[in-house]
Amino acid sequence: MQKIYRSLLATLVLSSVSTGVLAKDVTVMISGGFKAALEKLAPQYEAKSGDHIILVSGPSMGKTPQAIPARLARGEKADVVIMVGDALKNLEKDNWIQPGSRVELADSPIGMVVKQGDPKPNIQKDSDLRTTLLNAQSIAYSDSASGRYVSSQLFKKLGIEDQVKEKAHMIERTPVASEVAKGKYAVGFQQVSELLPVPGVTFIGELPEDVQYITRFAGAVTAKAEHRQEGKALLDFLSSAEAQNTIRATGMRTVKAEQPVKQPDTVQ
Repeated sequence: MQKIYRSLLATLVLSSVSTGVLAKDVTVMISGGFKAALEKLAPQYEAKSGDHIILVSGPSMGKTPQAIPARLARGEKADVVIMVGDALKNLEKDNWIQPGSRVELADSPIGMVVKQGDPKPNIQKDSDLRTTLLNAQSIAYSDSASGRYVSSQLFKKLGIEDQVKEKAHMIERTPVASEVAKGKYAVGFQQVSELLPVPGVTFIGELPEDVQYITRFAGAVTAKAEHRQEGKALLDFLSSAEAQNTIRATGMRTVKAEQPVKQPDTVQ
């Protein structure tokens, strides 16, 4: 009986060790818009695959040392990058990405928040949004692609560029919603997926569709990935039907066949 017990115990130990050896740490460099979705999906994927996901955050582009291209250039390790699609194209051109590994993941719209407890303005139509912004004491927008669109195109489309230029402010390196929650700004604009996780604000809604601006997020396996197969498996999971409900719950949209609105070259 003791021999049988020892044999079973040895088998369990060897199985445990074997599983631990097979499990991989998959490092993912990720920009803000898709981060909330991956944080929600990571436990599900880890339980399914046995691998462990390590997240490294940074903007998709820009001069900051935390930017994903800068991290790769100085030799930081990553198996997968998830970022703004246009920025990923630049990495592909510079041979930082394994050819053919790109996967389209989600489209991310812009939304608006106010401080929790403040009146909820109407922004369903262009005219409603225009009135809301003219009446707002202050306006905050991000230093990302969405913010550049708000400052360089949205205000012009609404015909209020001159009226709001003194009260509209770009927020650098900080979630816009967190500044609105502190009462520093009356309204704030950023990608919906970056607004929803922040406490202390009320999400008013997305921009009206005819003035909306969509950012495409995509992922790819890096050229120097240590765990290429595991990275590909992760991207396959994130683009699968199994992951779509969670992705939509974070404020993003399922990728459509047509290309999204083209982004200006900026930080994300």
